[in-house]
This record gives sequence, structure tokens and C-alpha cells, in this order.
Amino acid sequence: MQHRHLLSNEIDLLLDGEAGFGVAPLRAHVDDCAECLARLDEAQGVADALERLPHFAPHAGFADRVLSQVQIVEPWHVAALATARRVVPESRPLRVLAVAGAGVASVTISASAAWIALSTDLTMGSATVLTGRLRDVIMDAATQGLELLLGSAAADAVRANGTMAVTAAGVALLASVGVAAFGFRSLASASRQRGS
Repeated sequence: MQHRHLLSNEIDLLLDGEAGFGVAPLRAHVDDCAECLARLDEAQGVADALERLPHFAPHAGFADRVLSQVQIVEPWHVAALATARRVVPESRPLRVLAVAGAGVASVTISASAAWIALSTDLTMGSATVLTGRLRDVIMDAATQGLELLLGSAAADAVRANGTMAVTAAGVALLASVGVAAFGFRSLASASRQRGS
């Protein structure tokens, strides 16, 4: 068998005064090995010095301050159960009332969803009618505006060609507004330069 020195945990066993089957060979080794005896004496000196240190008690609230800074990860099911316990009332009549309210809410939501699903045809038809009427109002307004600005020939062209003519007229109107805005801005900057 090869000679080896004691490991740290084996020295700890001797320091703690452990008794048992495996401690006797460790004591026999320390009696024969000067280096291990020196390490055991050194460890005993450190342990004695630590025991002589004064014992301090932490200030009141120390543990609470430390634990408030520790992040504790809770499993999702524990957090969900804790949330449910906070929400569910403690008294039996309030629990019955809460269950009845949740039942009424779920039936109402389900019935509303079913009604919306079944009435999509009605909704789509209403949207089609509304967009058609809105388009007619815009076309009439554009036709009347063009008739006032450009005469009855432009209005007749809009009536004949429909949306394409309104789009072209709208683009022309936007272009004229843009040109006018650019012209007014040029005039304003020129007058500022003359004034300074």
C-alpha cells in the first residue's frame, strides 16, 4: 500500500472528534506522519482561534433586509395557485357568488361570440352598403366640385368614367395645392430676405 497524506475532509473528521470505523486508521496515520500531524495541529489552532472570537448577533431586521434582495424563482404553478388563492373569497357565500358571476360572464361571452360568428354575413353586407354609399357621396361631391371649377364637360367625364376620373381630378387638385404652397413659401422667403 502506498503512503499518502490525509485529505482536508479527513483532517476535518479528526478535528470534529468523529468516532467510527474509518477514523481509527486516520488517527494511526497522524501518529506516524509528522506532516499530517503538523497540518492537524495547524487546523486545530485555527479552530480554537475561531472559537475565541466574540459571538455577535445580527441587528434586528437584518435577515429581512437580506432576503428582500434575494430573487426567489417560483415555479409557475405555485405562483398561479397563490394568485388564485388571493382572488378567491374566503367565505362560502362569497365563493358561491363569485362562481355564479364567473358563470354568467362566460355564458355572456360565449353567446356574444356565437352571435358575432353567425352574423358575419350581416356585418359584411352592412359594410358593403356603407362603403357604397360613402363612395357615392364622394363621387357626387367631386362631380359638383369639378363642375364648379372646370365646367360641365369635366363633370360629364367624371360621371362617364367614374373612379378613374375622380382619382385623376384628385391628383390634379393635390398637385395644384402643392404648387400653390410652394409658391407661397417662395414668396415668404423672398420677402424675409428683402427685409433683412
